[in-house]
Amino acid sequence: MRLGLQIVGLILLTSNLVMAGSTKFVSKWSNPAGGSIAQAGKKVAAFVLNPDETMRQGPEETLATEMRQRGVDCLAGYTVLPGVLAKDIEKAKAFVKKSGITGAILMRVVGNEERTSYVPGTAWYAAPYYPTFWGYWNYGWSTVYTPGYLTTDTVVSVETLVYSVEQDTLLWAGRSETTNPKDIRKFVKDLVDAAGKQMRKAGLVRK
Repeated sequence: MRLGLQIVGLILLTSNLVMAGSTKFVSKWSNPAGGSIAQAGKKVAAFVLNPDETMRQGPEETLATEMRQRGVDCLAGYTVLPGVLAKDIEKAKAFVKKSGITGAILMRVVGNEERTSYVPGTAWYAAPYYPTFWGYWNYGWSTVYTPGYLTTDTVVSVETLVYSVEQDTLLWAGRSETTNPKDIRKFVKDLVDAAGKQMRKAGLVRK
């Protein structure tokens, strides 16, 4: 499955639409001693952790492209480190060092769940109605009631980590939730947009 999950569409039991692909960070941490990863002459690799290398390529290219647009000299991880070496730490270190990578951005799906919420019904009533037949008659025909309904959203949780490879140190970490992602490219773009705002606040990338 792409990014370790199967992106599923929005399930609705009502005509009220929920915005697709909305991303928010529910937690984040910044190293107070950290620095920028967008320094001149510094190369960064973007990794999407997935054992299936073919499923890494598209998301990693998208992530790298989005980071380059933010002033970071970023390469897709699969061009730096073949998937077959990912679990061999010594060979991985050698490949990364040989490529001149000084920083890394890692993304990993940590959750994919469906959340169901209930929207209660509402009613609108006419003026006092019970005392008279015609008063109640008027009420009975003029009252509008909208029954409650259920909405089911798919929520994908992603862990984003920024490391200084040179210092072997975590610079920034965040956990995001995206509601109803539909397109993998837009999903990654929206996620990087949201992460980029947080990274700018932390001084990791330029404004």
